[in-house]
Amino acid sequence: MTTLTKTEGEKAPTGPEAFLSVRDLKVRFSTEDGIVKAVDGLSFDVERGKTLGIVGESGSGKSVTNLTVLGLHNPKSTTVEGEIVLDGQELVTATEREMEKIRGNKAAMIFQDPLTALSPYYTVGRQIAEPYMKHTGASKKEARQRTIEMLAKVGIPQPQTRVDDYPHQFSGGMRQRAMIAMALVCDPDLLIADEPTTALDVTVQAQILDLLKDLQQEFGSAIVFITHDLGVISDMADDLLVMYSGRAVERGTVREVLRNPQHPYTWGLLSSMPRLGGDTEQALTPIPGSPPSLLNPPSGCPFHPRCAFTGEVTGSRCSEERPALGEGRASACHLTAEQKQTIFIDKIQPRLR
Repeated sequence: MTTLTKTEGEKAPTGPEAFLSVRDLKVRFSTEDGIVKAVDGLSFDVERGKTLGIVGESGSGKSVTNLTVLGLHNPKSTTVEGEIVLDGQELVTATEREMEKIRGNKAAMIFQDPLTALSPYYTVGRQIAEPYMKHTGASKKEARQRTIEMLAKVGIPQPQTRVDDYPHQFSGGMRQRAMIAMALVCDPDLLIADEPTTALDVTVQAQILDLLKDLQQEFGSAIVFITHDLGVISDMADDLLVMYSGRAVERGTVREVLRNPQHPYTWGLLSSMPRLGGDTEQALTPIPGSPPSLLNPPSGCPFHPRCAFTGEVTGSRCSEERPALGEGRASACHLTAEQKQTIFIDKIQPRLR
């Protein structure tokens, strides 16, 4: 069931009109064990020519959010509430036929697992050419030439012959590059990249990131970039959204969030990363515990069971009261701005050097 409601949840940053605007998005899955609250009141904007990075542990709602943007959810078992507006068009209430005109054309997605996203029954070239012919009306000959061109752009060797290969004849990295070629073949206005460089070596990864940047510069595309690699995000994104338990816990420009993080979860993510030139004998600092169950999320701040700084907050606010995420540069935490700055300088920053 898909429901459109007025926004009452967290506020997104104000500024120039966004190409993609998500407001108070809630996504629920019905299962035998109960209702899974995969996304719980999420809001964000992406402008043309800008890249929004989304980071967080597995299960934080990153991929579900962006699959919902493209309508790639099962309407029989999924409830969607809120607003998703792409270039002025409301997507939550859009029909399947309307979404088919958008997917692969105005908006495209690079899926995380190319082995399951590519059909084993058709050649790689046919799968890339199909959306190009559908959305542009190109002939088979024109589509084949465009496919070869895209395979070459993403670094597939001998694209004139590999275009007729099947997915099982490609290595894991080559399948990932083929998925990227499929997403870019129609020059989409919005590109959602879900871990697009996971299976690639660093050389090809750099080539793919450069390709995405070139597309953005040439066509003014908006990009949503999902990853666990904060190093890639620092180079690729303009703005950064940190997600935890289906909610946004911190938001700002990538420079603001990575240089002066304000949420304990973001501190944990940064502290658990190895540092270039750091002490190889020093152990990394993991985030204690595990991500919460989305069937029965904790009350109050969803991060409080794993947070080392709940004692700094008066009373039981962390376990009872959900912190709000304000507009613009913000973090959803009960710590005061002064407390955040003191803790970061005294306890967190020394770990990041």
